[in-house]
Amino acid sequence: MSLMWEDRYSRRADLIQGSAIRELLKITEKPEFISFGGGMPAPEVFPVKAVEEASERVLAEHGPAALQYSTTEGYRPLRRWIATYLSRDGLRLDENNILVTSGSQQALDLIGKLFVDANDRIVVESPTYLATLQCWRPYGATFASVPSDQDGMVTDELAPILRPSAKLIYCVPNFQNPRGVTISAPRRRELVAVAREFDVPIVEDDPYGSLRFEGEPLPSLMCIDAAQRRDDQAYDGNVIGLGSFSKVLAPGLRVGWIAAPPRVIEKLTLVKQATDLHTSTFTQMVVHDIVSRGIMERHIGVIVDEYRRRRDVMLAALTEMFPQGTTWTHRQGGMFLWVTLPANVDASKVLELALEQKVAFVPGTPFHADGAGRNTMRLNFSNATPDRIREGIRRLAAAIAEVLNPVSG
Repeated sequence: MSLMWEDRYSRRADLIQGSAIRELLKITEKPEFISFGGGMPAPEVFPVKAVEEASERVLAEHGPAALQYSTTEGYRPLRRWIATYLSRDGLRLDENNILVTSGSQQALDLIGKLFVDANDRIVVESPTYLATLQCWRPYGATFASVPSDQDGMVTDELAPILRPSAKLIYCVPNFQNPRGVTISAPRRRELVAVAREFDVPIVEDDPYGSLRFEGEPLPSLMCIDAAQRRDDQAYDGNVIGLGSFSKVLAPGLRVGWIAAPPRVIEKLTLVKQATDLHTSTFTQMVVHDIVSRGIMERHIGVIVDEYRRRRDVMLAALTEMFPQGTTWTHRQGGMFLWVTLPANVDASKVLELALEQKVAFVPGTPFHADGAGRNTMRLNFSNATPDRIREGIRRLAAAIAEVLNPVSG
């Protein structure tokens, strides 16, 4: 008789849910599929040659150390580089403010392990990044949603949601996943001020901030918090910042970071120590070799030019092909557009028909903590080539039209 493994799982395991995006990737990895589903960078712009050359240099100059165990905090030169890279607009960071992680998704998990207890209230935008919901639910988190509009989180509605108690505020301030909106400068200041008033930390997740196509960059929430505090020492404020090299170099390197007050970094380091000992020494050294030579910042320009072109192709195709009654965002950067269908259209029904046409997207409901957004969808424009974007939008428009006007049998 086989062991009943289900009886051995922890109670937490019942709270673990699959990712709608990861399940779609299993279907759409076939070459005949056109996928607007995952937040996938364009493989055509990966800096393969730069990674190859950096790998050779690292092995030639630091071979034994690159292949050895390392400190949990991360490769010290890379931590120093990240601290310098983030230090601007009055924000001062040093290596003690930085923990290197295996991608920013691990950063979310470490924060969940350190901060989230059963029934803790986490304040999120509506909609929000679905992997955060997926990551923190097993730790017992409950989620309170703040509405968002074209200027991001509606901070006027934040204070009542923070009462009587909230453990954390989570947001993606730049080109938010999934809607692609950016929190405006006035709302950033208000968000930081209200969070300080209620003594609630902010988790600022910013994987897309460098992918700006137009307009001027806005100061980070951590910069605003530091400026409001007027503290001349290394940062010890109210914001935890998450970042990643996945969108600006390559996700396969799996290198990200947490920036936070040193006392928080110390505790997160202990959590990470028990999780994976440390992020790959070799890939950390490769990333540091690339960024310290200025290659990444030059490469970002290549990415931005290509993603701007693909966004414009998708916007033009939507305008030309999508049925009346559908609307979509027009974003200044990032990787996503957010489409709102007529109120009577269920995006999950559209997805069923779209998959038959070998085109995929992510329906909007999984991005809503309260299960709303039935008539919404997220479209990724960074991964498909322009020709495939046009063909994919044509197929998707046909699927929407069929839901709107079903053919009677």
